[in-house]
Amino acid sequence: MAPSLNHPSAVSFIDELKPVNTEAAEYYGGKEQFSRGRTYSASFAHGYNPKRAPAFGDEWHSRARRMSHDEKSMTAPRRFLIDVEETIRVVLEQEDTDGDFQISVTDAGPKLMPLGTATSNGFKTFDVRGTYMLSNLLQELALARDHGRKRIVLDEARLTENPVDRLSRMIKNSFWHALTRRIDGDGLEIICADPKNRTGRINPRIYVPHGEPAMAEYYRKVAKEKPHLNLDVQVLPPHPDDPVFVKSLNNKPGILALEMNEVDDPRSGGKTLKGIPFIVPGARFNELYNWDSYFISLGLLIDGQVNMAKGMVDHFIFEIEHYGKILNGSRSYYLCRTQPPFLTDMALQIYNQLDRSDIEANRAWLKRAIQAAIKEYNTIWVAEPRMDPKTGLSRYRPDGLGIPPETEATHFTHILEPFATKHGLSVLEFSERYNDGTLREPELDEYFLHDRAVRESGHDTTYRFEKRCANLGTIDLQTLLYKYEVDIGTAIREVFDDELELEEDFDLAPFPVTPESYASTYRERSKSRTQTSAEWFDRADWRRETIDKYCWNESKGLYFDYDTVQEKQSLYESVTAFWALWAGCASEEQAWKLLSHSLKKFEVLGGLVSGTEESRGKISLDRPNRQWDYPYAWPPHQIMAWVGLERYGYLEEAQRLAYRFLYMMTTAFVDFNGVVPEKFDAVKLSHLVDAEYGNQGIDFKMVPREGFGWMNAAYQVGLSYLSTGMRRAVAACTSPEVFFGNIAIPPPISSQNYASNAGTDPLNLAMDALNLSEPGVSSSFSPPY
Repeated sequence: MAPSLNHPSAVSFIDELKPVNTEAAEYYGGKEQFSRGRTYSASFAHGYNPKRAPAFGDEWHSRARRMSHDEKSMTAPRRFLIDVEETIRVVLEQEDTDGDFQISVTDAGPKLMPLGTATSNGFKTFDVRGTYMLSNLLQELALARDHGRKRIVLDEARLTENPVDRLSRMIKNSFWHALTRRIDGDGLEIICADPKNRTGRINPRIYVPHGEPAMAEYYRKVAKEKPHLNLDVQVLPPHPDDPVFVKSLNNKPGILALEMNEVDDPRSGGKTLKGIPFIVPGARFNELYNWDSYFISLGLLIDGQVNMAKGMVDHFIFEIEHYGKILNGSRSYYLCRTQPPFLTDMALQIYNQLDRSDIEANRAWLKRAIQAAIKEYNTIWVAEPRMDPKTGLSRYRPDGLGIPPETEATHFTHILEPFATKHGLSVLEFSERYNDGTLREPELDEYFLHDRAVRESGHDTTYRFEKRCANLGTIDLQTLLYKYEVDIGTAIREVFDDELELEEDFDLAPFPVTPESYASTYRERSKSRTQTSAEWFDRADWRRETIDKYCWNESKGLYFDYDTVQEKQSLYESVTAFWALWAGCASEEQAWKLLSHSLKKFEVLGGLVSGTEESRGKISLDRPNRQWDYPYAWPPHQIMAWVGLERYGYLEEAQRLAYRFLYMMTTAFVDFNGVVPEKFDAVKLSHLVDAEYGNQGIDFKMVPREGFGWMNAAYQVGLSYLSTGMRRAVAACTSPEVFFGNIAIPPPISSQNYASNAGTDPLNLAMDALNLSEPGVSSSFSPPY
């Protein structure tokens, strides 16, 4: 039965014609309007309902005969007259059979809802059918309710909107806005919320860096003016990344202050500070992150949000100046830890899109960014302990003491139990004594050294790095630093007339890299001479030779990590080998071998998996899945491969991989109520991932509000790789197997163990029922175009 309409009697509800696929604020904005109704429809307003509901049973239903006065398909575009609250109730009651406030392919409802048409004032109905249209209906109703609408006239075109256009539009106009944060008086309540805080304290705390008295005073004033916040303002010491000090903050975590602008204060007539907005990843990650921000910025640039991306670089410059590094995340427990470095490429891409009306201001901004990158490079990435002087390889090797506090309370229980038993203590008691230094366990210290390194790598966690990450010169880090060296050299030569004076004083790392030069206590100072492009290009050439010497494996046609302790390659096959193409440090021959010999190891139906199944090894109860291993696919790996392949002239391969990933994203969006998750199982095309932390970005009610930062970006970047025909095929959910034919890729499920696990996945069962993996079959959605 169609949801009943409750509007004033003897009137009809009308709505002005608006562009169909505008944003909710425009589409549902304005006042509700009424006019005199036609006689036959007014009787319905008084309670008479002439519609006969479909009767379901044994896959048949009866429906009223069509009359000559029914709407014809060739008339004007169809619009529906809807009572918002009542229709939400009916849709959820009828279609949301699993009670998650979403309409997906796994729901067992009839997938059919009659809605009253606007031209008949709700008297005649038309059936809305299928998962996609019904989930869009639920989303539109939720958005209308957000804007205070009780009754709406809804264009059918919003329910049948091309899914590629709809998702791209939502990312550009809605998701980025929902993920925007500011650290100031207006934004503190939202940004201080920390889902990872397990201390039990929820009152916000902000740490202000040493040397920023105006900022500290500003936050104290906010605390006084907004006593309901219970804001605790703390000033950090001059060297806030001391491991002992950082550990002392574990029981009083807080947000770290970031860059602010001085603006006019209309209340006082003077000046005040205002936080520069930035984008957070989303879900449980409610702060500024390092490498997430790089990929997010790529999406922002495509969507024209240059100033937002520029502001994120400003925050990174601030972090390097005040916290010594670009932090893993802007929380107190991340003060010792950074993440994969992308600052130079991020800054240069933004610089190339800045408004050309003020060239000097743009050059000054880029100079600040490049100077910050040079400091980070010298004091973090090529300084000990991250630098291994014997090989010249850099490593993820952060400082830190104790147990990482941002993890779930039980995350390390299986690691701590043997040590707790050894000392006759509970896990909780042992953890407390180990953290405060009362009990010492060198073996455990070694474990957490590698664990912190895994988190610094951004790939937390994977069997690739298990108990050895801090010793590895990873291929991804070497290629990123090669790109730093080339970018810095290029900027100095092309923008700064081959001379760059550094304004901040710090130690320069020795070059060339030798054990003797690093053993020496002498360090050249940054302000002692100007920086030239030649020395940075020399560094890049030297690093490329080092990568070839230690990380390239000619016989396997692949780059590998190098273990600086065992002095041999770690033969875990990682898709980050393709980052060498992104950075441009592979030769043409190496690029061809990566493409012809190794790409097939990682390419599956939904794009590129993080590593090979063979390298991951067998999965069991004692050896569970890790989220950065096979069969999972992540946006950074996809984007880096697309860009790298295109750089070396392999555009068709880049397009194919982009198509695969966007097909997976689009089918999930169509079949699962608009979901945009953190990651995917690219073999099963499933976002229902149960490895470790599960998945982020999937817990929403009725309408997706923010997607997930780098997945949003991957969609926008990926669309830029598709031809018009490919974009149409993705919108029609045409399987890659159909679109590209039978390109040889590894079998979707090749191990008995994996197959047994797959059988318990609800989405896998749904996909099996739909036969999505068979050639010639697409998803349940077939758009009318």
